Amino acid sequence: MASSEPGDVLILGSGLIGRSWAMLFASGGFKVKLYDIEQQQVTNALETIRKEMKILEQSGSLRGSLSSEEQLSLISGCSNIQAAVEGAGHIQECIPENLELKKKIFAQLDQIVDDKVVLSSSTSCLLPSKLFAGLAHVKQCLVVHPVNPPYYVPLVELVPHPETAPATMDRTYALMQKIGQSPVRIMKEIDGFVLNRLQYAIIGEAWRLVEEGIVSPSDLDLVMSDGLGMRYAFIGPLETMHLNAEGMLNYCDRYREGMKRVLKTFGPIPDFSRATTEKVNQAMCVNVPDDPEHLGARRQWRDECLLRLAKLKRQMQSQ
Repeated sequence: MASSEPGDVLILGSGLIGRSWAMLFASGGFKVKLYDIEQQQVTNALETIRKEMKILEQSGSLRGSLSSEEQLSLISGCSNIQAAVEGAGHIQECIPENLELKKKIFAQLDQIVDDKVVLSSSTSCLLPSKLFAGLAHVKQCLVVHPVNPPYYVPLVELVPHPETAPATMDRTYALMQKIGQSPVRIMKEIDGFVLNRLQYAIIGEAWRLVEEGIVSPSDLDLVMSDGLGMRYAFIGPLETMHLNAEGMLNYCDRYREGMKRVLKTFGPIPDFSRATTEKVNQAMCVNVPDDPEHLGARRQWRDECLLRLAKLKRQMQSQ
């Protein structure tokens, strides 16, 4: 039976998200078991984690107070789910984004866990009410949605099932803080959670502006990366409003009608037509051709930027 102690963490799935979670929990000093159905996948994942941790340590970017060797010693692999569950206080599922597949693994876990272990899913889009329907341990279930790549972006959305116990949310919130993540409580489930709803709102308007010939794809991205994004990296849209006037009440008094006027001109949901998709893709490929080598190099550059930004944010918050 799984114990109530939060000391052991089980990660189900050894892909990118699973490996990132394993590294995060190890950085917080937790013993981690990494489970996958094939032993070879687990072996490969552990080797990838080792390489990544060494690189992070060499560049002074390893998270936590333990050395890479100390962190690596906390992570072990497992391909037997019954054995994997033994001793786990928190289980983080990271298998492919397929509802039936995820439901199957949670039904399996439901049979073998006790009434204290937290069962969480990393899903980015599946609703808890569908994911955990009919489980005996539903009070212990919630979605814990990280942002890709989780090692560099600390936000985590905690999304409850309607029957999730408040203690499950509280315990998971504290655990995420302990490993250096930034948890947010979503009070009730909604399609897309919060992060993707905000992201899709931006994508929708960005697409309309490009499709209607208002701005080029590259200039659109510049509006975000050298404009809004710079502010939003440190303060959110609501605090931006608060600071852009003499407080929120003053902002809404001054800009309410202007915001409503502009918002009324927003068009319908774009259908992401082939013609516009090709136009945007062509613009993106000028700087980043869509082959694995160029995309991989750009992702690496992005991760390095995120790493440096995370360091700067920590410095600024401590001042």
